[in-house]
Amino acid sequence: MKRTFFSCLLWCAASLAVLAQSKSNKIEFTEYTLDNGLHVILHQDKSTPNVAVSVLYHVGSKNEEPGRTGFAHFFEHLMFEGSENIDRGEYMGMVTKAGGALNANTSFDRTYYYELLPSNRLELGLWMEAERMRASKVDEVGVETQRKVVKEEKRQRIDNQPYGTILENTFDLAFDVHPYSSTPIGSFEDLNNAKIEGFRDFYKTFYVPNNATLSIAGDINIDETKKMIEKYFASIPKGTKPIPRPTVTEPKQTEERRKIVYDNIQLPAVIQGYHIPAQGTEDFYALSMLTTLLSGGESARLPKALVDKQQKAVAAASIPFPTEDPGLFLTYAIANMGVEADDLEAAMDAEIERVKAEQLSDREFQKLRNQVESDFVQQNATVAGVAEQLANYHVYFKDANLINTELERYMKVTKDDIKRVANQYLTKENRVVLHYLPKAAQPK
Repeated sequence: MKRTFFSCLLWCAASLAVLAQSKSNKIEFTEYTLDNGLHVILHQDKSTPNVAVSVLYHVGSKNEEPGRTGFAHFFEHLMFEGSENIDRGEYMGMVTKAGGALNANTSFDRTYYYELLPSNRLELGLWMEAERMRASKVDEVGVETQRKVVKEEKRQRIDNQPYGTILENTFDLAFDVHPYSSTPIGSFEDLNNAKIEGFRDFYKTFYVPNNATLSIAGDINIDETKKMIEKYFASIPKGTKPIPRPTVTEPKQTEERRKIVYDNIQLPAVIQGYHIPAQGTEDFYALSMLTTLLSGGESARLPKALVDKQQKAVAAASIPFPTEDPGLFLTYAIANMGVEADDLEAAMDAEIERVKAEQLSDREFQKLRNQVESDFVQQNATVAGVAEQLANYHVYFKDANLINTELERYMKVTKDDIKRVANQYLTKENRVVLHYLPKAAQPK
């Protein structure tokens, strides 16, 4: 009875804290859609004299057709080549000369561009993103330049990097029919075979206002910003091509799949990939909290057991990939010197079985909730983070206000939920297992 009462007090205290935090730090925003389909989200924050200008295009590697793998990531690079009014190679220089910074990234589900600028240079960022959307240079010179850049990036970051092909091999083994089988980097073969017509078609299909979200956060005047957006974006024509979205569903996996990869490494590694539901589902929140339990810091279960106590690994962690369609929950560990991959896998399995069998203590559960709340608050601590999260929530969930309310979904997860999803999804028949071994161990 005392333990139950104490647990109730902990739960109530945490819930009240979340409620107070959400009310005091509510992120206000304005959103609307232009006639051409461009969705706009504006957040005013006058605490610092800077602004984040971002555009999220709802295209990632999962939108690529067979033979066009790597196109989404390729365009992340190509879109810095310039436009009709921006000379080739000048894009980055124009931002840095204005005292700003910029970057972009590509995932399975999106391509995201942003500029961080002094607030008095907001119009520059809007003009440059409108140029990218309206009239980017998709020509032979830019394609050939970036083809070499992307191929070199793949060599350095994946092909010639120890353990660099882990994601490539894991997702390929886990997915038979869904395009998540191909990671964003794509293949040399497809990039080599691609013609200029294919790149232009991709641009006209996906880089259109009705497939984009413009999200701005920082020291702005809302009314003035709306006028600038109208000036630069309203005249861009709406895309006329159908926007491909995968409709296939990955069949339920019914038996474990295994693969050995011989790599240029010294220490073996074990990777386990479990199929899980898409982001935003109730079970995903429980699985996300489970990964925090397993690897959220040095005192988390996987590093504490495998690295500190048993000394079987030099690193261990888990990652649930937040994907728009059902994805993967990865656990991985790199073996300590002299430890075999089979022994390391057995130790990893033991920690997973422990989560399945044992109930979390009140103290460990409260620590977990506190950590999740802290992580949630930190991701919205900058104008760049706010701009990105507003865009994500609109595109993936059709609800930008989740930036204020999603934490409540995490706080609804119970100890029983964490135990349940571990038993439901972290099963051998639902997983793929890869052993990365040194090339010296490969049979002759």
